[in-house]
Amino acid sequence: MSLKQYLTLMSIAFILCWLSFFMVIFFINPQEAGFLGFFLFYLSLFLALTDTFALAGFFLRIWLLDRPIFTQVIVSFRQAIWFSLFVVFCLILQSKRLLNLWVIILLILFLSFIESLFKQRNQLKGKKG
Repeated sequence: MSLKQYLTLMSIAFILCWLSFFMVIFFINPQEAGFLGFFLFYLSLFLALTDTFALAGFFLRIWLLDRPIFTQVIVSFRQAIWFSLFVVFCLILQSKRLLNLWVIILLILFLSFIESLFKQRNQLKGKKG
């Protein structure tokens, strides 16, 4: 997939994901929808945030870093997933009144650990290949 195709696909996905999120906001009553309504809310928010953070992270990396574009696409998309998971987990925990500073710190440490595992794996692949 070329960079132009990727950016076109991500731009279309950006519009569709945010459109679906706002449709959930405006057309689903959380008091009547039950589990499915909340699942659709968090899923659409996760997808919209992932797409937004991936595009923003990619363009920020292009602007600030001088590395191959292909690696920047992969890293920005992976980190967008982690950051979106963080936001959605925080919102879910807050809705259950379980969110506090220690939980936020643990989530950050856990996601940082996972990201460091990916970075180490990629560095080992680079040395072998």
